Amino acid sequence: MSDLSAATGVTDRPRGTARTSALQRFLDEQRPETPFLVMDLAQVRQRYQQLSTALPDARICFAVKANPTPDVVGELVAQGASFDVASPGEIDLCLARGAAPESISYGNTIKKRRDIARAHEQGVRLFATDSAADLANIAEAAPGSRVFCRVLVDNAGSRTPFGRKFGCTPEQAAQLLRRAAELGLDPCGVSFHIGSQQLDPQAWEHGIDAARRVFEDCAAHDVRLRMVNLGGGLPAGYTETAPPLADYLDAIEKSLESNFAERPELLIEPGRFLVGDAGVLRSEVVLVTDSCDGERSWVYLDIGRYNGLAETEGEAITYRLRTSRDGDETGPVVLAGPTCDGDDVIYQHARYELPRTLRGGDTVDLLSAGAYTASYSSVGFNGFTPLPTYCVDGDRRA
Repeated sequence: MSDLSAATGVTDRPRGTARTSALQRFLDEQRPETPFLVMDLAQVRQRYQQLSTALPDARICFAVKANPTPDVVGELVAQGASFDVASPGEIDLCLARGAAPESISYGNTIKKRRDIARAHEQGVRLFATDSAADLANIAEAAPGSRVFCRVLVDNAGSRTPFGRKFGCTPEQAAQLLRRAAELGLDPCGVSFHIGSQQLDPQAWEHGIDAARRVFEDCAAHDVRLRMVNLGGGLPAGYTETAPPLADYLDAIEKSLESNFAERPELLIEPGRFLVGDAGVLRSEVVLVTDSCDGERSWVYLDIGRYNGLAETEGEAITYRLRTSRDGDETGPVVLAGPTCDGDDVIYQHARYELPRTLRGGDTVDLLSAGAYTASYSSVGFNGFTPLPTYCVDGDRRA
């Protein structure tokens, strides 16, 4: 089995040996029932520190949906992070792990009035919106709160784009923010999201340019905005090589300088970047069978679309793999999950080659699997249980 530090593609790890040994020790010694996800809190901590150092004036709001493991949230609370939440459950989780209410941004534009009221009662004062109906609910249920409006932008370059579900035009955003002021709310700024696992550092230009236009429109009507929410999109390390963090931040800085004479307050909502590379998902081979065409073997794992690998839909996210038989002769395979569902096929178009010696009971590790795996796991499709998560800390030796 190859060394984890070489396999995960994680960079900037000055204490990589300790972190590797913590994960590897867990995998080698603990051996829980598969499938399971194991997270290295040290890597989460390092990624947060890396981003906060590189973008020191930005408020970093962890997108809780990426990995809501309580210990992960608690680690980020300890680091001073803020949190982007989508539901009352995520608010409860953050508060239970010690987050201050003022550190929470209710970033979902689709929310019930009673959920807004509950968040306000808990002390949350920052809300996203993108519609007149939602804005009216915020004004009624969370009076005096700060609001920012999400604009719809081009998601080109993203492996998992958002389509047209969220956001409005810059003109509509300006109208909504002006209306927010009339309703007694504090219209603080503009947000956008250029798509998850964004591989084009220049993509943020679309959102920053749109934010500038909203700022100018509002200023012409004596409504002064002050915050730009840069959203998420910073990548993790899958089979496609992503540019380094510096390329993204350089592009963002240049766009801010060209669009704003006075630098706005910044907020950023990383999820995948903070937790993706910190996780290894261990699965077990259930069966290996010959294909009907005789060209590729089918490798069936005990993990699939419904118990952790939802992001393999359309083969959008292609994980790097490591097996217990690495080093043996390889051949082309189709990878599939364990359920009685014809759509539970993981990879059949992306070309994967795995050892020809793989048999039932062997292990296959999916690397950089810390984001959108356990959080996407179903509650029990076909009776398969949700994906459990364990945490280790590579900076603290046992």
